[in-house]
Amino acid sequence: MTEDRGGLPPGLALSWGVQPVQRRGPKPGLSVEQIVDTGIEFGDRYGFEAISLQRIAAHLGVTTNAMYRYVRSKDELIVLVQDKALGRAPGSILAAGGWREGSEAWVRAAVDRYAERPWLLDVPIGGAPTTPNQLHWLEVLLRVLADTSLSQHDALGCAVLLSGYARSYSAMVRELTANVDVPVQAPAVGAFLVPRLQEAGFEMVAALYTNQEYEDEVDDDLDFGLSRILDGIERLVR
Repeated sequence: MTEDRGGLPPGLALSWGVQPVQRRGPKPGLSVEQIVDTGIEFGDRYGFEAISLQRIAAHLGVTTNAMYRYVRSKDELIVLVQDKALGRAPGSILAAGGWREGSEAWVRAAVDRYAERPWLLDVPIGGAPTTPNQLHWLEVLLRVLADTSLSQHDALGCAVLLSGYARSYSAMVRELTANVDVPVQAPAVGAFLVPRLQEAGFEMVAALYTNQEYEDEVDDDLDFGLSRILDGIERLVR
């Protein structure tokens, strides 16, 4: 299907399978799918910053100018790469029993997807989702929340809250796991820090530290935060 993409945000038409109107000239030697797949490969191997028209062009053996026959800009490329890399929400989410269980399954699935492709966290948020896979995740969560009888406005607000929590938790995990410094609970850190905490009057923090509650490792943080959010939504529902 071909169509004029003028007036639409970058990547919107292509993400829905609407190809640009073909110009006269040689038959295209590449496809948008090849370009997007290469972008995902670069993201998986080298991170978000490696996804560029120049690098993809060099990898595919064409000039950067030739790439503009397929995608209009880097912004369009990123939209397409992000949506395909995200994929669709797992079907198991809708099989969970009840809105609370379904919401929990949705958040965990999102966290798992970010763990598989951490570079997705580096993609700027350009506004409300409009591409197929992003909207599929939203559709699934709204179906889960439909059991609550919340208004559309409140259900969307809950979806934004849960999505933001999955993203922020995943970003925190990525930063912590990438930290190669000495951990907070290392004996040398304790020997240095505890007396200074006590001297500074930080009694509550010192107690957390000596009881080994103050750590830089993620354990049950996802469960605790998610449960509190769901408790709040449950109160709203009631």
